[in-house]
Amino acid sequence: METKNNYIWHLTAVVVVGIWGLTFISTRVLIESGLTPQEIFLLRFLIAYIGIWFISPRKLLCNTWRDEGWMLLAGVTGGSLYFLTENTALEVTLTTNVAFIVCSTPLLTLLLYRLFFRSEKATWKLTAGSLLALLGVGLVIFNGNFVLKLSPLGDLLSLSAALCWAFYSLIMKQVADRYSSVFITRKVFFYGLLTILPAFLLRPWQFPLSSFAQPAVWMNLLFLSVLASLVCFVVWNIILKRLGTVLASNYIYLNPIFTSMGALFFLDEPLTPFALMGATCVLLGVYLAGKK
Repeated sequence: METKNNYIWHLTAVVVVGIWGLTFISTRVLIESGLTPQEIFLLRFLIAYIGIWFISPRKLLCNTWRDEGWMLLAGVTGGSLYFLTENTALEVTLTTNVAFIVCSTPLLTLLLYRLFFRSEKATWKLTAGSLLALLGVGLVIFNGNFVLKLSPLGDLLSLSAALCWAFYSLIMKQVADRYSSVFITRKVFFYGLLTILPAFLLRPWQFPLSSFAQPAVWMNLLFLSVLASLVCFVVWNIILKRLGTVLASNYIYLNPIFTSMGALFFLDEPLTPFALMGATCVLLGVYLAGKK
């Protein structure tokens, strides 16, 4: 029964990452509609925060101030700073650069785990699978066009986003056993919203309210806030508990596969043999990393 339940959570992880892979397309549509990265994040998390209050415990604070501090760090690393750095990077460098660097998150998570939790063992299958999946990610993203345009600022922002999510995964390990996933997610949303506000001092709100009537705007906002944030954040925090941080993080390698498939259907972007070869490497790498 336990093995069967694990398979269910593995499948759930694939579904969540698949939804997150499609968020890039929605974010790109919103940016082209005139929304800035911080405006997208604020609206996305605000709608999700309002929604989560209907299912979250009415408990306001954590059991200790130490845990409250962990929640603050989670809101920064998994919320405001992560999305701000990733979306801003898309404005100053190539999408391929951003996607490839951000997909190094599982490897960074593995390295941080080895640094902070000496008891955690990195097997050769986990390491080899991670490297194989990372190679596949590169093939999928570059899609046969191996041209890198160096942009130090954009690439540094992308690396910062990857590090943020790696630290977020480690922070979840500190609080996952003491609080429900719904409560943790609500706290992440709250501190994410709180810490994004200073960004508006540097770049004030500029999107006109009348533009929210556009179907492309409100439909993509609902997708990002309700499904990709409210539902997926809660489920992902449960997945981290069930599968473990390092193993669950390896499913992030599947992200560009779903992004490429979404671009094929919604943006008419073709898939080359290199992309299909890369998808095969990703699937084999994730399977090898998760195989006991």
